[in-house]
Amino acid sequence: MVTYEVTVEVRQDLRESFERFMIDRHIPDLMATGCFVSASFSRAAADRYRARYEAPDREALNRYFGEHASRLRGDVDELFPEGISFEREEWEVLARF
Repeated sequence: MVTYEVTVEVRQDLRESFERFMIDRHIPDLMATGCFVSASFSRAAADRYRARYEAPDREALNRYFGEHASRLRGDVDELFPEGISFEREEWEVLARF
């Protein structure tokens, strides 16, 4: 398993529309790629969010980056050209309990 994690800081006036976009459109579109087996969307503070996507292996994650990431990121950039900052990380899952 490989976890792709995106942490997002969102300007206050954009929070509600960002949450709706992620839940109603972005995450379902990302899951429809078939590259991930699960996803979660969390909020740590009023302006800080985390989306976690679980890929079954590195090959699936690389397929996402090669075939789908630019289109889905473009959707985000189109709707939120400012007021949002992203941090992206990839994690190799070593064990599950």
